[in-house]
Amino acid sequence: MANRGPSYGLSREVQEKIEQKYDADLENKLVDWIILQCAEDIEHPPPGRAHFQQWLMDGTVLCKLINSLYPPGQEPIAKISESKMAFKQMEQISQFLKAAETYGVRTTDIFQTVDLWEGKDMAAVQRTLMALGSVAVTKDDGCYRGEPSWFHRKAQQNRRGFSEEQLRQGQNVIGLQMGSNKGASQAGMTGYGPGRSCERLHPSPVERTDVPHHG
Repeated sequence: MANRGPSYGLSREVQEKIEQKYDADLENKLVDWIILQCAEDIEHPPPGRAHFQQWLMDGTVLCKLINSLYPPGQEPIAKISESKMAFKQMEQISQFLKAAETYGVRTTDIFQTVDLWEGKDMAAVQRTLMALGSVAVTKDDGCYRGEPSWFHRKAQQNRRGFSEEQLRQGQNVIGLQMGSNKGASQAGMTGYGPGRSCERLHPSPVERTDVPHHG
């Protein structure tokens, strides 16, 4: 893998497990979507994890992708450069990640810059792109390009807006329900079952005859 030295010992075992999570079929779907979504003359990379990393690692394609999910004139990343300098490439990856989170991708679904630039966890990169696609499909704002079935549509909360008048009426109803017996004592309340007196559960001190007296 480019930009990464050899792994030794435990780190090699961990890296192998991470690489096993990488999905080659998902790679193909993501590449097809990104090219279609960007609607630009973006070259299709050869198949394989290493090529997928090289295709994305300068941040150019990623920045074009996130910009394409916004209406013209509202793109979050103003300037995209195809720089060969490492710090510029990593900066663009970071810009994409920040924009993706602002767009609606959860922090737990965001990969780290080194996951892509050093190829440490390309499965995490796939996870972020899948999450981004899901948010785009769910928004359904006309900016998503591709088959809706390519990504999982997230469940949305049914948020209802209430006017101040409706809220006041709701408070009145609650007040009537909670305060209809205002001023009534427990003695005047009737339970669901037959009444039972609890007055003489314990004998008064005068009635207790079993207490020995010490003269």
